[in-house]
Amino acid sequence: MLKGTVVSDKPNKTITVVVERKYQHPVLKKVIKAKKKYSVHDKDNKFKNGDKVTIVECKPYSKSKKFEVLGDSK
Repeated sequence: MLKGTVVSDKPNKTITVVVERKYQHPVLKKVIKAKKKYSVHDKDNKFKNGDKVTIVECKPYSKSKKFEVLGDSK
């Protein structure tokens, strides 16, 4: 389960979610922010840009869509 923000809702039944995580570099001990974009299945087209969502891994819907929306994360 991952939490992120919707950055695109253009394609039908698909949203793009950015998940941001922080980790400490093993040698330099500096905290680094990493971002990753996921294509997520949204069967009802109900999420819009800026919404906070929780996504979960599922069966592949297409070549790039391997996650679906679990719900709002407030």
